[in-house]
Amino acid sequence: MRSLKIADTTREERIQIVAEALSFGDDCGDCSLDACGIDKFYQPYIDGLVELAELNMMKAATTYELGIGDRSGLDNGCAWA
Repeated sequence: MRSLKIADTTREERIQIVAEALSFGDDCGDCSLDACGIDKFYQPYIDGLVELAELNMMKAATTYELGIGDRSGLDNGCAWA
């Protein structure tokens, strides 16, 4: 697997990485990001400002919630019990 780090990629490679991850693949060609519909969320990675892993962690931290929350009131703390 190739490195996704900014130091190991060019801007063009980062565009391709994001496009492939979002399933745009080779259809994107040399078009602009707007034309491909690539989420602007990934722009800092493409511009070489923030690592992809950091962006994904920021997105996860603000988008997803943990399941049940406080499980102390459940049998043995297990939601499936």
